[in-house]
Amino acid sequence: MLLVFVQQISPRVSYVFKHICTRILGVEVSFTTSIDVFISHQGPKISYGSLPLGNEMFFQSQGLLEQNGVEYQDITVKPWEETIGFFAASAKSTLPFDIFAASFYLLSRYEEYLPHVKDELGRYPSKESLAFKNQFLKYPVIDIWAQKLKAVFLASFPDMLFQEKEHRTHFFIQAEQPFKYRTRGFLRNLFSYSMDLLAGKFKALLNRTRVILGTRKDPYDWFKYLIKISRKSNYTLSFFFLLGESRDYLDGVTTYKNKFRSIIKYVADYTEVGLVLSVRAQKDVVQLKEEKWHLEEIILQNVKSAYNADHVVDLPHTYRALVEMEIEQDFTMCYSNKPGFRASTCTPFLFYDLDFEIKTPLIIAPIAGVSSAFTQFDQEKSKKLLLGLMNEVKNVNGHFVLGLSNTCFGNDKDSTFWRSILKEI
Repeated sequence: MLLVFVQQISPRVSYVFKHICTRILGVEVSFTTSIDVFISHQGPKISYGSLPLGNEMFFQSQGLLEQNGVEYQDITVKPWEETIGFFAASAKSTLPFDIFAASFYLLSRYEEYLPHVKDELGRYPSKESLAFKNQFLKYPVIDIWAQKLKAVFLASFPDMLFQEKEHRTHFFIQAEQPFKYRTRGFLRNLFSYSMDLLAGKFKALLNRTRVILGTRKDPYDWFKYLIKISRKSNYTLSFFFLLGESRDYLDGVTTYKNKFRSIIKYVADYTEVGLVLSVRAQKDVVQLKEEKWHLEEIILQNVKSAYNADHVVDLPHTYRALVEMEIEQDFTMCYSNKPGFRASTCTPFLFYDLDFEIKTPLIIAPIAGVSSAFTQFDQEKSKKLLLGLMNEVKNVNGHFVLGLSNTCFGNDKDSTFWRSILKEI
């Protein structure tokens, strides 16, 4: 166990030390404000504050963890060996940067509470983030800093024990459109037929008719294939279904159709099924409750995971609603147009509510990217980026989490690319 001396045991201090020391490095940590207790402790110990007590291992605090609320932070990102750092510390500090304050700033998504202009869907723009502006979005810098901290600990406490974290790979499938033609309902199909006819898309008309008549497989129905290859692989696979209305009426499905319900039941027999929160459910807890109940009524299980349609995260309101509904894990912490680690970690972490200054039980999955973030690149560039992200995660024994849509799979050139990636991994 590691003992940390602090002037005040604040929720922020407890939250970030436990993420770095316990969740990443596998070391239990406790805190004390008593000098006598600190001096008498025989195991590994450090102090964290403005000044050292004596000649102990000391980490200088920048001050963020002692504050309450949100205010502008003057941040200068500087190179630090093979990585970067910010919140510089004095020469008295064991490390040249306050990695605890910096990690809290990134994990809590502090910058997303500050005034900013949202995009057309109400999302925090990737171009506004500190990580994107300073070119460290593709690196899990918090986990990299944790490895530097581990090296420092071992140099002073050679007998200190660390529980090795297991590297994991997790793919989740965003099935907002489980079918391209089936389960659309009479009106949606009528509109689609009319639009295809007016546009002269006779091949699409023929394909739609064949699928509806059951003589051809729906182009988006790759669920059995995905489950089959995942059972032969060492990665985790989960699926998310939309039970509310789609943003675009024509993209929606009729959720009471037997085919729609049966595919969800089939998937739930083999792997975890989560809920895609509709645009309305993201703003209305009553609607969220209804969609959650609808999915649980189909799968006969409690819904534990959620993902927001269009990758919308409106902090802190989005996550407060999930906490209220007892959702255990969220899979939305990513940018829809940029691959990389939005919270700069590849270790699952807890949502910290900056307004209330409390740590919540909601686990945030550290998404490395979603399929929409790679559409701007050709296949060679996409594969290079994916392998680069995977290697960064492997280097720190983190969790590699990638979100794909079931619409990514098919027989065209772009679709076969994602199938080849899954097979290769």
